[in-house]
Amino acid sequence: MAAGNEVSTTYYIQHHLQNLTFGNHPENGWSLAHSAEEASEMGFWAIHLDTMGWSIAMGLLFIWIFRKAGKMATTGVPSGLQNAVEMVVEFIEDMIKGTFKGHNPIIAPLALTLFVWILFMNTLKIIPVDYFPVLFSKLGVDYMKIVPTTDVNATLGLALGVFGLILYYSFKVKGVGGFAKELSLTPFNHWALIPFNLLLEIVALLVKPFSLAMRLFGNMFAGEVIFILIAMLPFWAIWVLDVPWAIFHILIVVLQAFIFTVLSVVYLSAAHEHH
Repeated sequence: MAAGNEVSTTYYIQHHLQNLTFGNHPENGWSLAHSAEEASEMGFWAIHLDTMGWSIAMGLLFIWIFRKAGKMATTGVPSGLQNAVEMVVEFIEDMIKGTFKGHNPIIAPLALTLFVWILFMNTLKIIPVDYFPVLFSKLGVDYMKIVPTTDVNATLGLALGVFGLILYYSFKVKGVGGFAKELSLTPFNHWALIPFNLLLEIVALLVKPFSLAMRLFGNMFAGEVIFILIAMLPFWAIWVLDVPWAIFHILIVVLQAFIFTVLSVVYLSAAHEHH
């Protein structure tokens, strides 16, 4: 019995942490993976369909809500939706004013998009962990992870997008020579220490997207694992632990979206500094 419980427990955890993967399997060709082993054998170009689908869905939800709020906006007493959207926009504006030192009209919309999109993706974690896997299993879908930010591919994709903008504005604002000079003469302004400076600055530059991605992924993935472990407890223990953890995790959901956004703005602000 103990061995059976151990196997079922292991399978339950692995099942809930496995993405719906589509890729080119060495033996089966292009197909859906039916196990974690098959997914790993598909290699780098396998696609996590659930991550892609739910992240796109949350992006479309963000566009729809803000477009609806914009169309129904009035100068009088705002509605609940308009008031909520205005609060988020004002919050981002205040954050930009205190963090971003350059002049770029793209930064505020970018920060708003990052914050709300990540917040929506994180909020999917509040849905009970068994709800969608059971629902999709009845439709013949073996795996379904609905929280995109628990997939390192999603968080790394967001971070690399921000990193691309950092490089773009570093070259645009400072020029190729200015950016190269910044890398080679910082922190020590002496030609003999250029190799040491380059090593430090290139490592610091490359760490930015990695830290952005892993911070968001690590916090959300750890929370997902705890929700799964709580779901395996007896019924009475689930009510005792799940509700307080869910309430606490609401703070984590918002905090992680904010941290990713504010760090992205800080990095982009540094990219706009001429010196």
